[in-house]
Amino acid sequence: MEDNKITLDKLVRWVGIALLVGAVLFAVNYLSDVLLPFFIAWFFAYLLYPVVQFVQRRLHIRIRAVAIIITMLATIAVFTGIILLIIPPMIAQFEKLGHFVVNYIYSTTNYDSVYGYVQDYMQENQKEIEEFFASKDFADTVKALIPKIYSFVNHTASIIMSIIGSCIMLLYMFFILLDYEYLTKRWIKIFPEKNRPFWQDVMRDVERALNSYIRGQGMVALIMGILFCIGFTIIDFPMAIGLGILIGILDLVPYLHTFALIPTAFLALMKAADTGQNFWVIFAMAVAVFIIVQIIIDMVVTPKVMGKAMGLNPAVLLLSLSIWGALLGFIGLIIALPLTTLLMAYWQRYVTKEKEEHELPAEENK
Repeated sequence: MEDNKITLDKLVRWVGIALLVGAVLFAVNYLSDVLLPFFIAWFFAYLLYPVVQFVQRRLHIRIRAVAIIITMLATIAVFTGIILLIIPPMIAQFEKLGHFVVNYIYSTTNYDSVYGYVQDYMQENQKEIEEFFASKDFADTVKALIPKIYSFVNHTASIIMSIIGSCIMLLYMFFILLDYEYLTKRWIKIFPEKNRPFWQDVMRDVERALNSYIRGQGMVALIMGILFCIGFTIIDFPMAIGLGILIGILDLVPYLHTFALIPTAFLALMKAADTGQNFWVIFAMAVAVFIIVQIIIDMVVTPKVMGKAMGLNPAVLLLSLSIWGALLGFIGLIIALPLTTLLMAYWQRYVTKEKEEHELPAEENK
């Protein structure tokens, strides 16, 4: 019982650990711009490592660097194909919207061109337009726009930096994959030798939970994407395949696919304008597909694929994304799953002792 007493030594150690964790979180948040490409690269390397191994075995490639390049090129080709499947039809829908607006102007006015309509409007309202440009409201508007223009230029520079960051991320990913085994086995050296068994056990639990979750959620997202493709095709919805693929990709983070209702409403509007059907009927049919697919996923697919043994409920995941995202920004979103599984693994193994209770019968059966 004496071991459970809070001594001065234990208190000092706990305070020290708390301060260390706080310092690490502060440093990660402060250096987020620098660390972000590295964390993204490590995440993708974790996902692509089995593919690299598969390429090496199946294609009998002995040089790891060649297998990594083949894997990265294949991955880029797949993502490019998905983008080409989604973006061009979306651009075509915007072009249809433009034609619809032009036709609407032609049908509601007697003008042969938009330019003629604008020119006559300016001539008829010339006095009001001149008064507006000379008014204080216009000056205030210009003053308000200047920071926005600066922000736009700044965002353009950020896009260029993002492209550079993407190249750096690819380099990170290449070198991580090149020495993946060494990095994943030697990380334990950063801890004192007496503490290594503790961290090895915890990280083994984390790896098991991560692998189970990623495989399970990937399968759920794949099935959801297929069901949406089928559902949208049945109701003859625009971009049925592309929209279904987009929803499947979004569902890699549970329930993020609900944001797809925004482009769905836009596509329903386009179909209504193109065919003359009632918008609300088309949109209601699309929402019905969402509801039916969600019921199938929640009632049948998720319980079967993820299983009760996963231990990471989607609600817990969403909460962890919110918390770590608030603490560490975008980096927090990337490392939310590993950190959450790490905390849960530690709690189950060393606080509630659930891991030991499950493992003891298995050892006795041996």
